[in-house]
Amino acid sequence: MTDLDLTGRKALVTGGAQGLGEGMAQALADAGAHVVVADLQDDLGTKVAESLGEGHGFVHLDVSDDASWEAAVASAVDQLGGLDILVNNAGIEITSLLVDLDAAAVRKQLEVNLLGTALGIKHAFRTMRPEGAAGQGGVVVNVASVAATIAFPGISVYSATKSGVDRLTRVAAMESGKLGYGVRVNCIYPGLVPTAMGAGLANDVASIGLFGSPEEAVGAVIELTPSGRLGEVSDMADAVVFLASDAARFVNGVGLPVDGGMGM
Repeated sequence: MTDLDLTGRKALVTGGAQGLGEGMAQALADAGAHVVVADLQDDLGTKVAESLGEGHGFVHLDVSDDASWEAAVASAVDQLGGLDILVNNAGIEITSLLVDLDAAAVRKQLEVNLLGTALGIKHAFRTMRPEGAAGQGGVVVNVASVAATIAFPGISVYSATKSGVDRLTRVAAMESGKLGYGVRVNCIYPGLVPTAMGAGLANDVASIGLFGSPEEAVGAVIELTPSGRLGEVSDMADAVVFLASDAARFVNGVGLPVDGGMGM
């Protein structure tokens, strides 16, 4: 088995019905893992799971709800015969200037991005630790953002939640080690990717007057990026495969920038 070969591993990917999550699910499957796609969007999620082929599945999941997590993880373990990898990818971004913050929009981002990730770690640990339903240890990969490392206008709350994901990652890695769970926990900081969320952000920061147009906003991001381009879904998905694999067996409690240098 090569270090990046995930043959026989069992993975759950949240927010897997579209965008980065869909790409991550595909990359894990291509590396040999059996994947359960988790999402609120049942139709899209089921289609993604079916596109992966035999041996993969879908489960409905509201990441902000503890009981939904418990049921989803139990279903994934039942479908796959275990669980070795959790990718906490589900997230939302609601653009706003600080002077115009809407409390409900703030709570929504906190619930999905921060609480959702924390609950994912909780249920991964309970399942993967020695006395858990899977009980073989494993890997958690959380999806933070370059927004956790830079001060980009219009995304204050999103940036704060992704900074929180970074801290959750590090404390989780320490707890897993101290308590003998055998679970590595890392996160990635994706740069801007032209998915539906990325395109929406460009439109939103232009609409609130921070940039003259969405194209100008994208240009500003590229200008801040030494690699000179936006990210691609495959860039992020390949990083997840690496962190989930034995090639990263001694990588633990870190945030891996996958942003072309934007956040350095």
